[in-house]
Amino acid sequence: MSLKNTFVVLAATYAALLAEPACPASAQPACTNMRDQNHDYTVCTFDARQDHIRLYWSDSDGKPFAGVDRLKATLASKGQELVFAMNGGMYDENLAPVGLYIENGHIVHAANLRNGFGNFHLKPNGVFFLGANEAGVAETTSYLNARRSDVFATQSGPMLVINGRLHPRIRAANGSAKIRNGVGVRDGYAVYFVYAREPVTFFEFASLFKDRLGTPNALFLDGSISTLYTARDGTVGGIVPLGPIVAVTQP
Repeated sequence: MSLKNTFVVLAATYAALLAEPACPASAQPACTNMRDQNHDYTVCTFDARQDHIRLYWSDSDGKPFAGVDRLKATLASKGQELVFAMNGGMYDENLAPVGLYIENGHIVHAANLRNGFGNFHLKPNGVFFLGANEAGVAETTSYLNARRSDVFATQSGPMLVINGRLHPRIRAANGSAKIRNGVGVRDGYAVYFVYAREPVTFFEFASLFKDRLGTPNALFLDGSISTLYTARDGTVGGIVPLGPIVAVTQP
């Protein structure tokens, strides 16, 4: 083939490549195993602008899903594949959320501003929210004062990172080590779900969000009973029934 003909073929090929539409982003989770401060974590990253991130609590009959298996089957019956799921906030003995919980724009449970014992009341606690092509984590009072109208939201606690600083009551020298899961958001759309695969302290867990992932705000979702599901690894944990579930699906 002559040099001229070679150039024509290369030019045509290049033009064809430019004309091809960009491949749609996949909802498959970018889950990686990460080691930090001698502890192992699974970090799953999604983009709220394009990935189908949702909160689920109960089915059409008002019965809590209570776990990944029922949620996965229900979604499959609607033509959706579950690719990621984990605990979506704290709940009571009836599997009902104990704090603010919004699903599909409907307020299922009002915000909980009471004082009390336990991690949820280790104030400030916070809210993970999903709006139109955006996501965020905010301290509860700040979230309520903003008077947002989000499609999904769940309140849990404590906050792990608040405006780039660790929660004021989280210290390196105290705290027990437990399995934990949480969420942090960066730039209003990059959502980082983290599952500690071995017991860690609040300080270690919060430091991962602040120093390694760079999320200015991060929220603790649950502790020893934490469950993680990914299409890659299946279910980790899942030994007790779940309340709210945060999940990602694709057609």
